[in-house]
Amino acid sequence: MCGIVGLHLRNPDLYPQLGALLSGMLCEMQDRGADSAGIAVYGNPQWSPAGHGCISLLGVDTDHTAAATEVAAALGAAVAAQRVDDTLVLSAAVPSEELLVAARATFPTALVAGFGSDLTVLKGVGTPTSLSQSWGLASASGWQGVGHTRMATESAVTPSGAHPYAVGPEQCLVHNGSFANHATIRRELRSQGVVFDSENDTEVGARFVAQQLAAGRDVETALKELCATFDGFYTLLVSNRDSFAVVRDAIACKPAVIAETDDWVAMASEYRALAHLPGVENARIWEPEPEVVYAWTR
Repeated sequence: MCGIVGLHLRNPDLYPQLGALLSGMLCEMQDRGADSAGIAVYGNPQWSPAGHGCISLLGVDTDHTAAATEVAAALGAAVAAQRVDDTLVLSAAVPSEELLVAARATFPTALVAGFGSDLTVLKGVGTPTSLSQSWGLASASGWQGVGHTRMATESAVTPSGAHPYAVGPEQCLVHNGSFANHATIRRELRSQGVVFDSENDTEVGARFVAQQLAAGRDVETALKELCATFDGFYTLLVSNRDSFAVVRDAIACKPAVIAETDDWVAMASEYRALAHLPGVENARIWEPEPEVVYAWTR
C-alpha cells in the first residue's frame, strides 16, 4: 500500500501555490506509506531556472559550492548548485543531457534522482511530513507536481528505492502496487543495455516507459504497451514537462480518483488528498477505468 498524488495546474495564477497544495496532498497520504517519500516539481525557478538543464543528485557529500566548481570544470560552463536537504540540485545554461554527462563524470557513484529542463526531483527516507518540511516544499512554485508515499514491499527502504523514478529527460513515474513479472522484463532491458539503479519493480516500469518514449511513442501509446507487457496490480502516474497521465491495470484493485476543473487536474490514491484543493466542490470527479489511459497536455 502506497500513496500517489499529482497536480497539473492550468491557471497560472495558481503557480505560486503549487508547493503548498502538493504538500497538503502528500502529507494526507502519509498513512499509506510512511517509510520514504519523494516529489517531482516542474517549473520552480529557485530549483530549476527556466531555460537551464537541471540535475538532482543523491549521495554526494561534497559541499555544494565545491561541487558546482568541479562539475563546471568537467562541463566547461558555469554551474549553479544548492542543497535541498540531502539532494544536490545542479543547473546550467546547457541541455540537461550535457550537464548529466558532466555530473556523472564528476560523481560516478551518485544516484541521479532526476534530470531535465524545469524539473527537480527530491526523495528520501522518512515520513512525508518531515521530508516535505525539510525540502521547504510548501514555498515551491511551478505548474506541475507529483508525489509518492512509500510502504516498501519489493526492495529496501533507501533513497534509491523511493519514488518518483525519473529516468528519462523531464520524465517521472510513481506507482502504487506491484509488477509480478518485473524480474523477467528487467533481464530483457539489461540485455538491451539498460542500466538500473535499484532492484525496485517500479524502476522497471519507469525504464520501460522511458525506452518507449525515446523510441518516439507518445505517453498514451507507451502506457498501453506497458499494460500489454506487465503483469500485476498497479496504478501509475506518468508525467513530463508537458503532460500528465494516469493508468490502472485490468483489475483496477489499487485505488485512484481523478478530479478536474478549468484551473487544474489532480489525481490521488484517495479523495481526502484532493479535498483541500481550491474549487474542488465544483470539480468533475471520477474513478479511472481499468486499462484506460487518461492524459492531459500542457
